[in-house]
Amino acid sequence: QVQLVESGGGLVQAGGSLRLSCAASGSISSINAMGWYRQAPGKQRELVAFITSGGRTNYADSVKGRFTISRDNAKNTMYLQMNSLKPEDTAVYYCNAEILVLTRVRPLEVWGQGTLVTVSS
Repeated sequence: QVQLVESGGGLVQAGGSLRLSCAASGSISSINAMGWYRQAPGKQRELVAFITSGGRTNYADSVKGRFTISRDNAKNTMYLQMNSLKPEDTAVYYCNAEILVLTRVRPLEVWGQGTLVTVSS
């Protein structure tokens, strides 16, 4: 089986920076697109950014210019560099990936358990 584990969350003051990591492990054949989602209290989960296997990226308007998504395919790891953080960025951040395994014909949709980012004003 495969899993995703996020790390790097924590408490930071407004204007500060954090770098989140998402490491995939298990019987991985390859990973297609990967993305970061977040969910704030009382709000629905939203897409923050995604990156294709070829490195093409897209961002939510709310984070454009402040966040940078990247991936290291050799390490099966994705990153989210978050700069100029705002209190409204406070949320649980989740890693998501479409992962191919040898034992299945169709890709798996895999979610991490989340990492909490808290931005104080």
